Amino acid sequence: MKTLFRFRNRLHAFVHGDDPGQATTEYALILLAAAVIAVLVITWATAGGGAGRIGDLFDSVFDGVLDKTSVSPVTTVKP
Repeated sequence: MKTLFRFRNRLHAFVHGDDPGQATTEYALILLAAAVIAVLVITWATAGGGAGRIGDLFDSVFDGVLDKTSVSPVTTVKP
């Protein structure tokens, strides 16, 4: 019976991994990658000429929305 439990424990460790710090390491690496991407985007947007492009993008989006939502002016008739 003892052998059966050892086999089950080894099988469980093989299938699910037996490294308790692995999740913490993966979490730290994902946070590091997100921070690097954020720094790259901020650098591009501020110094790399991206600020003008982002402004142009927002202008075109707002102009498109305003064009689609604009209605003809309502004229009031005085009695």
